[in-house]
Amino acid sequence: MNTATRDFIEPHLKDDVRQLALQKFPEDVDKTLVLNQIEARQLLSKKVPSWASNPDLLFPKHLSIEQCSSELTAKYKTSLVENGDVFVDLTGGLGIDSYFLSEKFKTSYYVENQKELCELAEHNFAVLGRKITVVNSDAETFCRDVACRVHPDLIFIDPARRDVYNRKMVSLHDCTPDVVDLVGMWRAASVNTMMIKLSPMLDISMIINELPNIVKIHIVAVKNECKEVLVLLRPDYNGEIIIHCVDLSPAGTRHALSLQYAINDESAAIPTFATTIKKYLYEPNAALMKAGAFKLISQRFAIDKLHVNSHLYTSDNLISDFPGRIFEVVGFAPFNKKVKKELLKDITEASVATRNFPLSANELRKNLNLKESDKNFVFGTTLIGEKKVVVLAKKYKE
Repeated sequence: MNTATRDFIEPHLKDDVRQLALQKFPEDVDKTLVLNQIEARQLLSKKVPSWASNPDLLFPKHLSIEQCSSELTAKYKTSLVENGDVFVDLTGGLGIDSYFLSEKFKTSYYVENQKELCELAEHNFAVLGRKITVVNSDAETFCRDVACRVHPDLIFIDPARRDVYNRKMVSLHDCTPDVVDLVGMWRAASVNTMMIKLSPMLDISMIINELPNIVKIHIVAVKNECKEVLVLLRPDYNGEIIIHCVDLSPAGTRHALSLQYAINDESAAIPTFATTIKKYLYEPNAALMKAGAFKLISQRFAIDKLHVNSHLYTSDNLISDFPGRIFEVVGFAPFNKKVKKELLKDITEASVATRNFPLSANELRKNLNLKESDKNFVFGTTLIGEKKVVVLAKKYKE
């Protein structure tokens, strides 16, 4: 990138790329590169702010940026591993995970089968002052020819989760590369630990059934949106699998509202059920919803579940460290024609949600004639005995 092109980008970072593309550019400015880099930096500004703000870094096409880890989740991965000698990222991509994880190791390898991404990664790592060996290769070849010689302490892999027809994967064998086959290869390479980043769309029970030697599964949410599932494996481990659900804060620190449990704890848990709505209402965060630890939540926090399938909880005593949203109940009533006139007579706007309810949130909002707002919260749900109710609540603030 020449100086003129580089200097052109900075003052136009907040421009509408489509409008900018219609303008005439100075002859010494690479228009295609400018448009690509501005679009990339706009996409990365919240996802990887430390990279987006560095004018010397170069970024690839849109898809690689969409699929890359955020700075927040990459730092979380780094917190999960101990210092070691050799680290290998088998699916390098944009290089975010490679960069942050490499902090913990003396020698690091970035492996990627797309030549363009390798060239960009080599440039970016040099700009960032991080010594990482870039290898243009597919994961299987590197595992077979190189990993057996370098004996990595950690192998990281983020397989593609869709095929060439853009269909979602239903098995780890459908991912590219095939992580199940790779597990067999890394055993031969004397790898200490393997970390696999998987889509939150994949079923946890399927992951457990298809992968051996799982030590821990981290279900990672950011601001109550489930972002990724991290699976840690060790070749000599045959103990109980631990599930760790976490919601990361925007500041980059681990959120206090997390939950960890052994995989068999959920099946052994005995929940209690509410016969009525009490003072507080609890909604598990996205990571817990993904994990499906619904009985355990009731037992662990001593709160009552509304219904086997409702996944909302209630108590008279405040559980301030509950891993999810907490609401103060204003009132509740049976779902019938009177609910609008009685429970919601003074309510014209609210955030509406349904849990185990015959109507969707949008259908209930229309039924109750409510505008969207977070001033009030309305839940449509079901109690024990199949009683359909509407709950009016305010978000709890400490």
